[in-house]
Amino acid sequence: MNRRLRLGMVGGGQGAFIGAVHRLAARLDDCYELVAGALSSDPARAAASASDLRLDPARSYGDYREMARAEAARDDGIDVVAIVTPNHLHAAVATAFLEAGIHVICDKPLAISLAEGEAMAALARRKQRLFALTYTYSGYPMVRHARELVANGELGDLRYIQVEYLQDWLAEPVESTGNKQAGWRTDPALAGPAGCLGDIGTHAYHLACFVTGLTPSELAAETHTFVPGRQVDDHVQAMLRYPNGARGLLVASQIASGEENALNLRVHGTRASLRFSQESPNELWFTPQGGETTRLTRGRVEGAAAAHATRVPAGHPEGYLEAFAQLYRDAALQITAQQTNTPPPSESLALTTVDDGVAGLRFIDAVLASQAGGNAWIKL
Repeated sequence: MNRRLRLGMVGGGQGAFIGAVHRLAARLDDCYELVAGALSSDPARAAASASDLRLDPARSYGDYREMARAEAARDDGIDVVAIVTPNHLHAAVATAFLEAGIHVICDKPLAISLAEGEAMAALARRKQRLFALTYTYSGYPMVRHARELVANGELGDLRYIQVEYLQDWLAEPVESTGNKQAGWRTDPALAGPAGCLGDIGTHAYHLACFVTGLTPSELAAETHTFVPGRQVDDHVQAMLRYPNGARGLLVASQIASGEENALNLRVHGTRASLRFSQESPNELWFTPQGGETTRLTRGRVEGAAAAHATRVPAGHPEGYLEAFAQLYRDAALQITAQQTNTPPPSESLALTTVDDGVAGLRFIDAVLASQAGGNAWIKL
């Protein structure tokens, strides 16, 4: 790339978890320089956060709308903004920057309603601006290799897809103890109508779609709230039917005692199966029908998709931050290609975008409709 892209950030001030993750991811491949931010809705906290990050005080903003206008007017204004606010602000913030002609990288979920998501997708197309969505786990080299194996027919015709995402951090009512992350995630005014479903259920759904290339045609689902007094779901399970006749099962739970971040995917075809665990992201298990299971490891598999997402030699672990950074790197490659009127590397097109976000919101709507209808089958 000719230069680092100038990055702005909305949200992610002092005490925010995901903002720091985005900043580390943006820095890892030296593709970005953070130059501006509206880091908090509280002006004093925004200024203090900007000072911590050594931002120019003139480019620390108290309001994201002011930031979008001011940065769009500068000759050295930001190329792209990272949105790391609670869910309810994603649509409004993204809309302001897209209207100003600025590319967007947004934490998921895309919005709190399907209508908002579809409107943003239409706006991004109209403005011809990249809108990347950080479905982090799609950045792992072995996830991309799994996707390539499926696309190349190594598994044959797909028959059964099983994905689960299990955590235990909300097994007790920690939102009542002052836990900031739990507080907004369990507040429907801030997180939207889906709790666990929107927070990690969409990750599970996207991973299955990303690897298999298949989108369910209908589902039957149940959501449940185990913790008394909680306003949103903390557990969801869904049966999936696919257009090719395949069947699937999705489970997401944040009350699964003893689980940390257990995102697991199994894909079974007529010729072979794949198994991936996010907690061991540097390996992928491949088993041909009637044959022996092979452990495939990052750094040793052959394939353009994994090579594009690999940074260090075999045996040197890569993990969550590198997967996150891969999305930032792919976004930078695509933005730079647009700025220079050149085609982006084909491998960068695996980047998850606003359209993946819309698909996730459609999944949320279908699950909630199924639950409301007595766990009925709902078409997507």
